[in-house]
Amino acid sequence: MQRPHVVIVGGGFGGIAAAQAMRRGNVDITVIDRHNHFVFQPLLYQVASGGLAPSDIAVPIRWYLRQQENTNVLLGDVTAIDLEARTVSIDDGRRVERYDYLVVAAGTRHAYFGHDDWERDAPGLKSLGDALHIRTRFLSAFEQAEFSDDPAERVAWQTIVIVGGGPTGAELAGIMMTIARKALRQDFRRIDTAQTRVILVEGGPRILPTFPENLSARALTDLRAIGVDVRLNAMVSHVDGESVRIGDEVIPTRTVFWAAGNVASPLTRQLGVPTDRSGRVLVEPDLSIPGHSEVFVVGDIAVTTQKDGRPVPGVAQGAIQGGACAGDNVLRTIGRRERKPFRYWNKGDMATIGRHSAVADLGGSLQFGGIIAWFLWIFIHVTYLAGFRNRLVVLVQWAWEYFTYERGVRLILGRRG
Repeated sequence: MQRPHVVIVGGGFGGIAAAQAMRRGNVDITVIDRHNHFVFQPLLYQVASGGLAPSDIAVPIRWYLRQQENTNVLLGDVTAIDLEARTVSIDDGRRVERYDYLVVAAGTRHAYFGHDDWERDAPGLKSLGDALHIRTRFLSAFEQAEFSDDPAERVAWQTIVIVGGGPTGAELAGIMMTIARKALRQDFRRIDTAQTRVILVEGGPRILPTFPENLSARALTDLRAIGVDVRLNAMVSHVDGESVRIGDEVIPTRTVFWAAGNVASPLTRQLGVPTDRSGRVLVEPDLSIPGHSEVFVVGDIAVTTQKDGRPVPGVAQGAIQGGACAGDNVLRTIGRRERKPFRYWNKGDMATIGRHSAVADLGGSLQFGGIIAWFLWIFIHVTYLAGFRNRLVVLVQWAWEYFTYERGVRLILGRRG
């Protein structure tokens, strides 16, 4: 008798967790991803700023799942889902996979709120490709300033604007300011990189809005202490290759990065079920979709809530726990057992601001700021990296940077684009 076939779309946190939850199940699993690697996304900003190499935070999906004999991996882009035929099409129909159960963990992309043309001048950070692109733009800004003889043009090149005050925006702002003031200063002869301006723009009243107010205030103080110009209740109304408009102010800048919003994968629209404004699917308590109990949606493309009614944040832990729940419910269904509703356990939120500076909310009274949170952030992130080699390399690299202020991977690959 043929075993049930489970297709998982996406090899990120949610997809990998779903596959691992079924590793001992009497099923055949196919994981499909457009990339051949799993990325530890919380450290993407380290690659984008030249602190780590792509290989330090990523491993091949095949390697990650190599010991799961019931799992196959396909490199391809899922372009269509047919719920009635129970098939997914890969690379515009070059290959079609039939499924008995489907787990969609396709992830999100950055949202520009109706201004998609801004992406060319304000790239976001979701993939290794994005990180390398941002690294090139960031490092090239100093090269262009060194090359120019025009004082105004130099100022524009040395003005970096980051849109969005969530964890990604705050971490990018903190590390880029530190690099400009410390790591790069002795490398250039015609410019002073310490004169670099980093402007963090947040549309709301505080940065890190998902954190408790006291930790948001602590992060704001720490960012401003290292020289970041934080603008609160500020809206970006225009972005082009030479400037950013914030309210009525036009800021000359050649380097803008976007961390202000997310939109779900276009695949969610093919499911024919209700979604929110960002395209995230309104799932059932067991993470299946209405009308098709064999299809599950997990991660930051699913709308789920915590016990207190607040939405589950689009972070790694939400995707991991959601993927594990979906995988377990597939096995429960096959074994004719009752499915379990998804229950999110918030293990805490963390963000690093700079050297000796971070904030950590572990729930209740377990809230930390400063050096304690910074060491805790290091320990947890190294622990969760995939593979002993990556853990060792990252730990050594961070130790080297701590004592020398040197950034490990300051390479510009190709010309700025």
